[in-house]
This record gives sequence, structure tokens and C-alpha cells, in this order.
Amino acid sequence: MKKIVRLSLVAALLFTGISTYAIDGVADFNLHVLKANGKSITFGLNQTQKANLAIYDKEGNLIYSESASGKDGILRTFSLEEFPEGTYFLEVEDNTKKAKYEITITDDSTVLSKNAVSSVYKPGFAKNTSVATR
Repeated sequence: MKKIVRLSLVAALLFTGISTYAIDGVADFNLHVLKANGKSITFGLNQTQKANLAIYDKEGNLIYSESASGKDGILRTFSLEEFPEGTYFLEVEDNTKKAKYEITITDDSTVLSKNAVSSVYKPGFAKNTSVATR
């Protein structure tokens, strides 16, 4: 009986690990918010070696931009101490798509959204190129 319980537990852990990997491995790049400390945010971009990063204010004015690169991904920390309270957007663009993430700044903290507010694939790099006809 103990063997069956142990084997069931091992199988459950194995399948959970496989499904978690499959979810993370589908996207072109994955932005992971690593930490937010006061008005500093740290995030990583997996599966990306080169990307353009830009921060816009709510009206769409460009505040900051850079070309970032990394051998196994990109890791960045932004200190937003000088930014006034409000909503800003981090735009990440690589060869295949452009994604926009929301940054909310208050008096004592900064929050970067984990999910993209918008995501657009560039022409020729659509995820699903199948067309159904009737």
C-alpha cells in the first residue's frame, strides 16, 4: 500500500512539472518579474538574446529606451525613483513580437504587471498560420 501511495505521489509531481514546463516554454519570450523593492523593479526576459526596451508615459511619450542583449536571456533592474506617481508602460520588442506591460508607481512602491497588456506579432511571424475554410 505504501508503495502505491509513493508511486502515485511521484507520478503526480512528474506530471505537474511537465505541464508547468509546457506552459512556460510556448511563448517567444517570457517576462518574469523577479522583485520590486521600493521604486526599483527587476525583471528577466527568457528565450531572448536581443530586445529593445522602452518606457512610455500614459500619453504615449517616450521616456526611456535601450537595446538590451544577453547570451542566455536579459536581466534588467530599473530604478524609477525620479518618476512621478502614475501609470507607465514597458514595451519589449524582439524579432518576432512587441509586448507592452503596465508599470504602476505610487509613493512607496512600483508594480510591474506579470501579464502583457497587449502583444502583437510582426508580419510573417504569426503564431497560428492555419486558415479554416467552409
